[in-house]
Amino acid sequence: MAYEIPVTQARAELADLINRVVYGGERVVVTRHGKPLVALVSAADLERLEELKPAEEQVISSVSGVHEAKAAPREHRRFGIAAEHRGASGS
Repeated sequence: MAYEIPVTQARAELADLINRVVYGGERVVVTRHGKPLVALVSAADLERLEELKPAEEQVISSVSGVHEAKAAPREHRRFGIAAEHRGASGS
C-alpha cells in the first residue's frame, strides 16, 4: 500500500519523502484534491516496471491476433434462434 500525501505537504517534505522511498522501500502517491497526481517510487521499482512493459505489449499483440471461431453446424441446431442471432460477428 502506498503512502498518500497532498501536494502542498509533499513540497515541504520532499527530502523526507525521498528518504522514505529510497531507504524505507515505500511508495508515495502525491495527491491534489484527494486524487492521485504522481507517484514517487525507487529507481529499482521503476526499472522493474520498465521491464514489465515489453511483456505487456507482447500479451496485447497476442490477444489482438486471436480470431473468433465459427460455431459448429450442430451448435446452430442445438441453440436455435440464439445461435442464429449471434451470427458471424459474435455479438
